[in-house]
Amino acid sequence: MNPLLGRLHAYPFERLRALTREITPNPALAPISLGIGEPRHPAPALVEEALCGNLAGLSSYPATAGEPALRDAIAGWAGRRYGVSLNATTEVLPVNGSREALFSLAQTVIDPTRPGATVVCPNPFYQIYEGAALLAGAQPAFANSDPARNFACDWRQIDEATWARTQLVYACSPGNPTGAVMPLQEWHELFELSDRHGFVIASDECYSEIYFRDEAPLGALQAAQALGRTDWRNLVVLSSLSKRSNVPGMRSGFVAGDARILKAFLLYRTYHGSAMSKVVQAASIAAWNDEAHVVANRAAYREKFAQVTPMLSEVLDVRLPDAGFYLWAGIPPHLHGGDDIAFSLGLLAQYNVAVLPGSLLARDAHGLNPGAGRIRMALVAEGKECLEAARRIVAYANSL
Repeated sequence: MNPLLGRLHAYPFERLRALTREITPNPALAPISLGIGEPRHPAPALVEEALCGNLAGLSSYPATAGEPALRDAIAGWAGRRYGVSLNATTEVLPVNGSREALFSLAQTVIDPTRPGATVVCPNPFYQIYEGAALLAGAQPAFANSDPARNFACDWRQIDEATWARTQLVYACSPGNPTGAVMPLQEWHELFELSDRHGFVIASDECYSEIYFRDEAPLGALQAAQALGRTDWRNLVVLSSLSKRSNVPGMRSGFVAGDARILKAFLLYRTYHGSAMSKVVQAASIAAWNDEAHVVANRAAYREKFAQVTPMLSEVLDVRLPDAGFYLWAGIPPHLHGGDDIAFSLGLLAQYNVAVLPGSLLARDAHGLNPGAGRIRMALVAEGKECLEAARRIVAYANSL
């Protein structure tokens, strides 16, 4: 077997299952899960209609590069959303969800024969980044989020010797799990580092359409343009319909940016066998070309967060995030000594509510685990269920 598989860490949910194996949740209460970030709002009718109306696409092999109409729809959406002009032929590539592409991109851009090949990730982070680095033959390095700066990554924690070995940086904005959006100054810092050391930036932006301020989150391509960069050199962004359009089962997203990288990525994907079904492509075109369902989806999340966040803030260190559908809540010291795992296990046992301990989403780096003492709550269920979960969490905290 590939020896690199032995370097992988257990996924957070596997670790949580091991921790909760001996726990019997309170049977008097119906189970509520805030642990998994799986959108549970209804899929848009226009997407379902497009799927059903294009079943003839099942009868032919799809092209790995996707249909021109889909690439045009993605480029058109990026233009409307970010004010950038993408060449739909050379700078856009449909993918089977951002997760698959985040992983396979590393296999394309990493040269493991170079000594000390390194991938820099935010910390805490989406675990695919680390796995992609390890299976590409690279070593992950971590930039911790800083609670004092709205959970922005402190890229200054990475020393010059590490930057010199770095081939890929994963950025996540809006962040998972923190919900933080990278401001223009942080992009400026990261672009300068990329220019100096030659690494590729992969910007994971799958939560970009769920936000709570009047202004939509800044995107990487938008930031590059605002900073006067004349091309997308060493920059790619990844986005998805899963959260934006509530269709995680479609596995539909895109990668856009540096044409040189996308050309190599397309070659890799041609051999990898990852073409998107023509049926899914047709439904994706319908989704990217419509904003009404996105506005309604965002409004539903805003309503839930407006109800739940004030309740939880009475007992936890939590506030409305910039974007995304997670609450990244701190456990006060008087509750289990601020221990995120102890709080999560007690909550499950006594009130049958599942949350994800923050320490499972991070690694020890620079002398600490930046997820320790926090929990991630995904407000993906309908409003009544989220409100009931919040009531139980408040009751549990008060019981302590």
